[in-house]
Amino acid sequence: MIGIGYDVHQFAENRPLILGGVTIPHSHGLAGHSDADVLCHAVADAILGAMGKPDIGHYFPPGDPACKDISSLLILEKCRALLAEENLKLINIDSTLIAEAPKILHFREAMQKNIGGALGIPPNRVGIKATTNESMGFVGRKEGIAAMAVAQVQ
Repeated sequence: MIGIGYDVHQFAENRPLILGGVTIPHSHGLAGHSDADVLCHAVADAILGAMGKPDIGHYFPPGDPACKDISSLLILEKCRALLAEENLKLINIDSTLIAEAPKILHFREAMQKNIGGALGIPPNRVGIKATTNESMGFVGRKEGIAAMAVAQVQ
């Protein structure tokens, strides 16, 4: 089974930028109810989609005070628990961050380790790539970051 996930968050002042569970030095963080980790959110939705489940908003409603500023790695741990309940196995993740800045090359391995750890898979089965939007659209204007992900579940 395969699922697709997509998420986007606007930049916000006075927040840390967290991608793949890694705090990345940058002038802005991302706006959101949780830690706004756009990468983890896309990965979670891909996994949930592969299982035929509702999106992360169903399990972590944006208006729920208990979800305020939570680590998105906890969202991935919930996905891991849902997989176990259904006796399903996560085979791999492939993801792409879409941002003009910051560059993530030096943070990629730590992101793979965090995501893989939360999901119970080896880091080498967590693909993370990055691209720009060639200065087009909201991403190109540096207003936010988008992420896409695909999950294979068996």
